[in-house]
Amino acid sequence: MLRKLLIGTALGSGLAFAAHAQDVKEVEMLHWWTSGGEAAALNVLKEDLSKQGFAWKDVPVAGGGGDAAMTALKAMVAAGNYPTASQMLGYTVLDYAAAGVMGDLTETAVKEGWDKSVPAALQKFSVYDGKWVAAPVNVHSVNWLWINKAVMDKIGGTEPKTFDDFIALLDKAKAAGVIPLALGGQNWQEATMFDSVVLSTGGPEFYKKAFNDLDEEQLKSDTMKKSFDNLAKLVTYVDPNFSGRDWNLATAMVIKGDALVQVMGDWAKGEFNAAKKTPGTDFLCYRFPGTDGSVVYNSDMFGMFDVPDDRKAAQAALATATLSKSFQSAFNVVKGSVPARTDVPDTDFDACGKKGMADLKAANEGGTLFGSLAQGYGAPPAVANAYKDVVSKFVHGQIKTSDEAVTQLVNAIEDAK
Repeated sequence: MLRKLLIGTALGSGLAFAAHAQDVKEVEMLHWWTSGGEAAALNVLKEDLSKQGFAWKDVPVAGGGGDAAMTALKAMVAAGNYPTASQMLGYTVLDYAAAGVMGDLTETAVKEGWDKSVPAALQKFSVYDGKWVAAPVNVHSVNWLWINKAVMDKIGGTEPKTFDDFIALLDKAKAAGVIPLALGGQNWQEATMFDSVVLSTGGPEFYKKAFNDLDEEQLKSDTMKKSFDNLAKLVTYVDPNFSGRDWNLATAMVIKGDALVQVMGDWAKGEFNAAKKTPGTDFLCYRFPGTDGSVVYNSDMFGMFDVPDDRKAAQAALATATLSKSFQSAFNVVKGSVPARTDVPDTDFDACGKKGMADLKAANEGGTLFGSLAQGYGAPPAVANAYKDVVSKFVHGQIKTSDEAVTQLVNAIEDAK
C-alpha cells in the first residue's frame, strides 16, 4: 500500500520539473531527536553544515520511538513535499526505497569508500538495488544497564553477571527505599527491555532464531515463556507512575539518584553527558546481565529522498558530512552511540564509548551482532509493531500469563508477516 501510494505521488508531484537555476543552500531534516542529549548531538551536524554555508531547517517530531515522526514523514512524501533527509530506521529505509522515492548517494559513497568502512549489517539497510539511499549515522546497542554510582555504592551493589544477580541487586535497592528500575511505560521502551531479557534468557542463537529469523518453534518455546516470566519479575521493581513516561525522564530518575538503574539503549548516555556526568564517577554502564559478548543494535540513518536537482548539492554535502570521520567521532561522543564506520579512532570516547566500540567490533567479527526487534532492525515494521503491542499488553496486565503472551506473540507475528 505504501509503495503504491508513494510511487503514484512521486509520478504526479512534478518534482522532476523544479527549476534548477540556483542551488538551494538549505538542508531540511525530519527527526525525533528532541531530548537534551539528542539535540546537543544534532547541533554538531548543524554546525558542520553551517560552516559550508548551508542553512538548517529543523522538522522535529517528538516521541522517542519515532512512530510519530514516521507518520509525519509519510504525509510529507504523499504530498510530494520531500525533506532533504529524514532520520529513519532500517526497514523503513528499504520500504521507501522500494516505493521509488529515495535519492542516489552512490557517487558520494564510492568517492568516499563507504563500502569499506561501513559494516555489512548496516549496508543491508542503507543500500537498495545496488544504490546507496541512506547515510548511517551511528550504531546504537540496546542491551545496556545505566546505573547511578552513588546509589550503587550506598546499597553495596556489584556488577550483576546473571539475571539472578540482577534481581538480587534490584532487591537491595528496594530495601534501601530507592526505586529499583526506571522505566517508561511506552510500548517501544518495554519491548526494548524485552530484547535484552530474551537474549539473556535464551542466549545468542535463540535470540537470532526467534527475533531475526522469526522461527515459530523458538517463538512458542518454553524459553520464550521463561523470557516473559523474567520480564514479569522486572516489572515488579518499577514505580507505579511509569505508564506513559518518556524514556529521557526515566534516565533523569537515574541521573538524580531517584532510581538505581535503567535498561535502555546507549542514547541514554547522551542524557548523562548533557547533565555533565562522568562514567565511573557518577554512573556505571554494564551490559545487560547474561548478554556480554553480544550486541543488539539499531542504527540511526539519514534516508535521502529524490529531491529536485537544485537541492542535490545540499544533500550531497549532508551525506559527506555525516560519514566524515570527524563528525562520526564528535557526534557519537555526544550522542552516546558508536560510529557507523569502523575506522574511526576511539581517542575522544569515554570508558562506556570505548567499551561500546570494542563490543561492536567483537560482535561483528564473532557473529553475535543482532538486529533489535523493538528498534526496527530485527524484522519489518509490521512485525516489530505487533511485537511491541504484545509485550506492552503483557507489561500492563492486559495479557495475564506468559503462556497467553507466547500464544499471542506467535499469532501476532504470523498475522503481521
